[in-house]
Amino acid sequence: MQAQYDAALEWLESYPELYTLLSVFLLLVAAWLANWIVKRVLVRGLYSALRATPMGDDSALFDSRIIARLANIVPSVIISLGIGFIDGLPEELVIVVRNVCQSVITLVVAMALSGVLSLIGTLYERRPKARVRPIKGYVQVVRIVVYLIALILVVAALLDRSPLILLSGLGAMAAVLILIFQDTLLSLVASVQISSNDIVRVGDWVEMPQLNADGDVIDIALHTVKVQNFDKTITNIPTKRFISDSFKNWRGMRDAGGRRIKRHVLLDQNSIHFLNADELQHLYRFSLLQDYLQDKEAEIAEWNSKLPEPGRDPVNTRRITNIGTFRAYLDCYLRNHRGVRQDLHLVVRQLEPTSHGLPLEVYCFTNTTIWQDYERIQSDIFDHLLAILPEFGLRVFQHPGGADVRVSKTS
Repeated sequence: MQAQYDAALEWLESYPELYTLLSVFLLLVAAWLANWIVKRVLVRGLYSALRATPMGDDSALFDSRIIARLANIVPSVIISLGIGFIDGLPEELVIVVRNVCQSVITLVVAMALSGVLSLIGTLYERRPKARVRPIKGYVQVVRIVVYLIALILVVAALLDRSPLILLSGLGAMAAVLILIFQDTLLSLVASVQISSNDIVRVGDWVEMPQLNADGDVIDIALHTVKVQNFDKTITNIPTKRFISDSFKNWRGMRDAGGRRIKRHVLLDQNSIHFLNADELQHLYRFSLLQDYLQDKEAEIAEWNSKLPEPGRDPVNTRRITNIGTFRAYLDCYLRNHRGVRQDLHLVVRQLEPTSHGLPLEVYCFTNTTIWQDYERIQSDIFDHLLAILPEFGLRVFQHPGGADVRVSKTS
C-alpha cells in the first residue's frame, strides 16, 4: 500500500502542474469539509447545549446568528494556512489569497460583533428603563465604528499595507468624512440630547403638525424616530427635528392620569333674562340647585335690604339670572360627575360675547386618558348640557337652516 502511494506521488511530481491543481483541489475540499463539520456538528451541538440552559428559550440569542457567523472563519483560516504548503504556486498568488482570506476573516468578525451589539440592544429593550433611556442610537453608532475599522483593515489587507498608513491619511480626509457623515453626527448629538433630557420615549404620544405626525412613538433609532399615526400610517421623523423643531408631547397628560375638556357652547344672548318667581320655583325642583338658590336668594335679599327706599325699584336691585343659575348648575353637575377629576382645575365660565352668541365654556379633566372613554365622558356631559338648556329658558345659537327659512315663510 505504501509502495503504491509512493509510486503515485512520484508520478504526480513528474507532472508539476497536475500536482499543483490537485493540491489546490484537495485544499478546497478540506476547507469545505471543515466548514460542513463545524456548521453541521459543532454549531448544532453548541446550539443544542445552549437550549438546555436558562437562555435556551430566548430566541434573540439564535436570531443574532453570532455563532453561525463565526463558523465562517474556519474555511478562510484553512485556506490561508494551507496555501503556503502547495508547491508550484506563484508567490504573488499566495500573498493575494492570504490577503483575501484575512479580509474575509476581518469582515466575518465585524459581522459577529455587529450581531453581539444587536443582541445587547434587544436584551436592553426588554428592561423597564428602556423606554426612558433608549440605547438603540448608541448601538448603531458603535456598529458604524466597527464596520469602519473593519473597512480600514480589509483595504489594508487587500493592498498588503499596514493599517497605520491608511489611518495616517484620515486627517486629510476628515473634512470629507464630516461631510459624508454629517447627518449621522447631527443625529448622534440629537440622540444624546433626547436621552439626557428625556425629551421623547418609546410609547409617547407626540404631535408634529409640520410633518403630519400625530401618534405614538414606536421606535427611536440613530437617524429616525418612527411614529405610528392614529390612522395606522408610519411617519419617519429625522431625530434632529426633535431638537430643532417644536412638537407636542402628551406624556404629561398620561402621567397626570387626566385629559382636559375645553369646549364651549354658543348661547343665544336674546334668551338671557332675570328669573321671576315662577321660574325660581320651577328650578327648585333640581336637587343640585337647592343649596345654591337658597344661598343666592339670602345674599340678594340682604343686599337689597340695605338699599335706600327710592332705590328699591326692580331696576336697581340685584336679581337672579337664568345664565348665572345655569352656570351654577353645570358646576355642581360636573363636581358630582364620576368621570371628572375633582383634584384638577374645574371651571365653568363665560367667554367674550361675539356675533355668534355668548360662549359658555366647560374646563375640566376626565379621570381617564383612554381616548374612547374620554370622548364618551365629554359627549355625555355636552349631551346633558344641550338637553337641559330649555329648562333654564336658554337657547343654543345657530345660523338659520333651510327648515328655519321654510317655517318663517309659512308663518
